[in-house]
Amino acid sequence: MQYRHLFGPVLSRRLGISLGVDLVTHKICSMNCVYCECGETTVLTNERRQYVSCEDVCRELDHYWAYNDDPDYITFSGSGEPTLNIGLGQVIAHITKKKPGIQVAVLTNATLMGDPGVRAELALADLVVPSVDAVSPETFYRINRPCTSIQPADMIEGIADFRKQFSGDVWLEIFVLPGINDTPKELALLKTAIQKIQPHRVQLNTLDRPGTVSTLRPATPQELERVIHILDEHNVEIIARAGTGTKKRQTQDPEAAILETIHRRPCTREDLAAVLGLHKQEVDRLLADLTAKGCITSRQEARGKFFLTVKGQT
Repeated sequence: MQYRHLFGPVLSRRLGISLGVDLVTHKICSMNCVYCECGETTVLTNERRQYVSCEDVCRELDHYWAYNDDPDYITFSGSGEPTLNIGLGQVIAHITKKKPGIQVAVLTNATLMGDPGVRAELALADLVVPSVDAVSPETFYRINRPCTSIQPADMIEGIADFRKQFSGDVWLEIFVLPGINDTPKELALLKTAIQKIQPHRVQLNTLDRPGTVSTLRPATPQELERVIHILDEHNVEIIARAGTGTKKRQTQDPEAAILETIHRRPCTREDLAAVLGLHKQEVDRLLADLTAKGCITSRQEARGKFFLTVKGQT
């Protein structure tokens, strides 16, 4: 079965082997972040509705569980903002009923966390990872390019309210862009936001795959350590790049698996070999075939050659 709403499992830099669940289609989001590895947002919206059928998502999950090993996490992320789908709580409830031993994580840009209904649905998860990249409106709009009605102060207030009521973990992610949000002024504002939210962890992220704006560069280890020093909070950590993992996907259609994986997360040949459990020679052959068909393209980055789908081919 070729899945439309599941992808991976992928090697997550924080969650181990993570099966992705995508509750929107490519690329519907409430932000158009300059660093997004999924590409430019084509539908910029903060309207909640059922962008994909949650019944279909649950059927795909049931099929996956019947034929594959359990992942470490089931993670809501993918092509856009998962909280935009009004069925988020329904799908989480299906997972926790059928597979109570699997942890559920939601990666969210936090734009809708001011909504009490969204917070109630997120509370069904085990782990929520909201993002705050900037507090000052000028830097926030420069990096995240959100719907015009979205304000960083409202997002921070919503996360703080959620943290007070949530029994699981909240890990706050900050995406560090050198020269943009790592100035003393911006970091002082972020430190105040961290103290208001009181997350269990603060995770510093930076570019690892190609972003939307090609001129961006990743923060160096020294720059990330400087951010930790200025934030001066006990729970700040740098997210390390993924290791090799221990569980691998069992797939009968490796070509489709490659396409569904890199459509949402550009990957190197080494990433794909590790995630899909394939020999690198087999990955090379499949990548060459998909390139010849015009389905995928590649981009050279500091970490290697990343493969991504060609627009309109998936």
